Amino acid sequence: MASSSTLHRSLELAGTLPALMVAADRVAATVIQGVHGRRRVGQGDAFWQYRPYRAGDSAGQIDWRQSARSRHLFVRETEWEAAASVWLWRDGSPSMQYASLRNSDTKALRAELITLALASLLSDAGERVAVLGTGMRPISGRLAVRRVAETLFDEARQVADRGAALPSLPPLLPLPAHGTVVLISDWLDPLDRIEAVIRHYSGGGLRGHLVQILDPAEEDLPFNGHVKFEGLEAEGQHTIRRVEGVREAYGARLAAQKEGLLHLTRSTDWTVHLHRTDKSPQTVLLSLYLAMADLRRLAA
Repeated sequence: MASSSTLHRSLELAGTLPALMVAADRVAATVIQGVHGRRRVGQGDAFWQYRPYRAGDSAGQIDWRQSARSRHLFVRETEWEAAASVWLWRDGSPSMQYASLRNSDTKALRAELITLALASLLSDAGERVAVLGTGMRPISGRLAVRRVAETLFDEARQVADRGAALPSLPPLLPLPAHGTVVLISDWLDPLDRIEAVIRHYSGGGLRGHLVQILDPAEEDLPFNGHVKFEGLEAEGQHTIRRVEGVREAYGARLAAQKEGLLHLTRSTDWTVHLHRTDKSPQTVLLSLYLAMADLRRLAA
């Protein structure tokens, strides 16, 4: 029988699921207003726009009715409708449960919000979405968003019920080429372990995007004086007597980690998006969404 604390945690998780989905849809709706859709020219039936005739266009592309209204020839363009398969993954390891400010999101909660909001945006655009590691095939529509939300909830509930920790790096699985992976974490693992993930998926012909989520205290190290730090993943405790004395070295180490991420992704045409939990999630989501649209357009 589950303990009272475990039962309380499970009920707490269940109560956050609807609220998280509402918040994700709200974030997605704000972002889509700035994007005006993800239309791109190509083979499809949905009308996009008229454009002037150019040398090299075939006569069959000319819209004679529209052209008859002026002295110029116009070509009718349709929207590219080939759906992509996108696998989403968010780091659910204990280190993601950190939040330095009262009433602020933990890194884990912000990662889940961005994951769900992105799933909402992609499914509304007709893309197929699935959570990496579930074995489920990517699907589109609102059912896909609901399935992503339920998967995140089920994983969190298993952690609460069993006390097991989720890994801090995504699983290395075989996926069909020409898909996309979006991997969300604090990305504070050693760079060689992160490189193995990028090489695995880019080597399989997948495009990829990394989102690094950090708490403001992890970036600024705003503490002063005698501070005892305790790791969330059994790293133990470490006391620093004058934190301000190590702030510069700490900042240089974190900057090197970020530069390392950029270096690892540069040769594969993957992208890196940085986010702090004290900033609006809409900003990083818009950056990520537009980057995905640009890579789809280049690949078309």
